[in-house]
Amino acid sequence: MAKYIVKRLMATIPVLILVSLVVFLLLHFAPGDPASLIAGDNASSDEIDAIRRQLRLDQPLPVQFIDWTGRMLRGDLGKSIFSGVDVTTLMGQRAEPTIMLALVAVVLALVIALPLGTIAAFNAGGVIDRLVMAFAMVGFSAPVFVIGFLLVYTFALNFGWFPTQGYSPLSQGLWACLHTLFLPGFTLGLLYASLIARVTRTCLLEVLSEDYVRTARAKGLRSTYVLVRHALPNAAIPIVTVVGIGIATLLGGVVVTETVFNVPGLGRLATDAVLRRDYPVVQALILVFALTYVLINLLVDLSYSYFDPRVRY
Repeated sequence: MAKYIVKRLMATIPVLILVSLVVFLLLHFAPGDPASLIAGDNASSDEIDAIRRQLRLDQPLPVQFIDWTGRMLRGDLGKSIFSGVDVTTLMGQRAEPTIMLALVAVVLALVIALPLGTIAAFNAGGVIDRLVMAFAMVGFSAPVFVIGFLLVYTFALNFGWFPTQGYSPLSQGLWACLHTLFLPGFTLGLLYASLIARVTRTCLLEVLSEDYVRTARAKGLRSTYVLVRHALPNAAIPIVTVVGIGIATLLGGVVVTETVFNVPGLGRLATDAVLRRDYPVVQALILVFALTYVLINLLVDLSYSYFDPRVRY
């Protein structure tokens, strides 16, 4: 297994290089000039050129990319064009809200999706099944920002149960942190839960029709025991797979969710950096998101051997 892990980690290197190249080109070919934004509307062309030389934006694109790649390989992600602060420092300051938001979203999604998918499978074709699938369809189809605004209007403005926006750090207490993250976490987790619920239902329906499940039921075993001991373990691999794939959806939803709820996380930092053409920050964030996605998929692949002893690496 160690050899497999090393090979997978080595395979991430060309992926990250390709991602960094695509992001680099997209940013530099997009309209807008960070030097002009920094200089202001009343700046002269000489002042803008001076800022461009200071930021090394006057260099050819290949030279800029090689320079940035070299610094990245040394662990130097550069400095923000606007604030002058190290990118690693900025990301460290914004990491906690995003990590907590992602954890809340994943926990809520699993708590909602797994029971709903299981109930729908056991009541296939019935009213409960149709209601669960309708919920999953609405949750997966509705835009994240629409769900967020509806939740804010209902539970924050009308009932006053949760704050409309903001974030309380862990230093102020776990409950205060979770209280501010419940609405954004539920908004982000609903899309995730809809996907997992549909896959859970489909996988369990397939497993429940197998001969060994019918044999277990014929022996008089309780439905709960059959579900826990036989059905769920054999349906776990596709469910775990879609959980890993859903991380991509979650990472994309973080940007929108943090903007709607004014959560000062990495997603909000990415939005501000894109609007300002802050190249080092955007490039570093994209690389971090890509690396996170690759590592999570590696963990998902490694978990297969736990759920199915026949899988070996």
